[in-house]
Amino acid sequence: MIAYIEKVLAMLEVEVRRIMHDRTELYTRAVQPILWIGVFAPVMEKFRVVPIPNITYMEFITPGVLVQSITFVSIFYGLNVIWERDLGVLNKLLVAPVSRSALVIGKALSAGVRGIFQSLIIVLLAEILGVRIVINPIYLLLAALLIVIFCAAFAALSIFIASLLKTRERFMGIGQAITMPLFFASNAIYPINLMPNWLKAVATINPLSYAVEGLRALMITGDLTTVPLDFLVSFVFVAVTIVIASQTFKKIIE
Repeated sequence: MIAYIEKVLAMLEVEVRRIMHDRTELYTRAVQPILWIGVFAPVMEKFRVVPIPNITYMEFITPGVLVQSITFVSIFYGLNVIWERDLGVLNKLLVAPVSRSALVIGKALSAGVRGIFQSLIIVLLAEILGVRIVINPIYLLLAALLIVIFCAAFAALSIFIASLLKTRERFMGIGQAITMPLFFASNAIYPINLMPNWLKAVATINPLSYAVEGLRALMITGDLTTVPLDFLVSFVFVAVTIVIASQTFKKIIE
């Protein structure tokens, strides 16, 4: 077990080193959240297109924008795996005395580390624009944990997809094809009760809805009523994706 944890932590260390060495990607990925929070949200709030009780629309949308941003970060981890295979790095990892699940978990948690860094930028931006974040250390720690879990789940899903597609060209278009439908079919930018019935059904089984709702409760409203369910769904989601990705991981070099 100790050796297993060491392998997972080694993958995390590699990702932290990458982030410290080159933070350009973190800054460039902040452009889209700036547009959502700084442009889209104030316009919608001014015209009161989406009625939100007790909080402003900018506060309502911030967790959704955060989740969208970290989802984009995570869903492209499969592309990194394909690059590592082409460079010969992945072959060395797969012949090493390390279980495939340790490799997948390590890479998935690496996405969580990058997601935390990305989230800090978005939260700082939101604070500057006037979003009131709940300053409670326990709530913020739980929010960070939820971010890591959600990032890990989508990174594992990305690795699974990469194992099936196997080439960069096939994989390149997959990010938007997955994340944008999930984003718009969730409670990220409008409440579920305003959706048509068919979209309500989709949003109810959409894991992104639970990540958004959990972060909204922990960061904005402070109402933790739904948080246990949000964590439960997220834990199930990450467990399923890691198991599937671990089973198919070796196929990427076949």
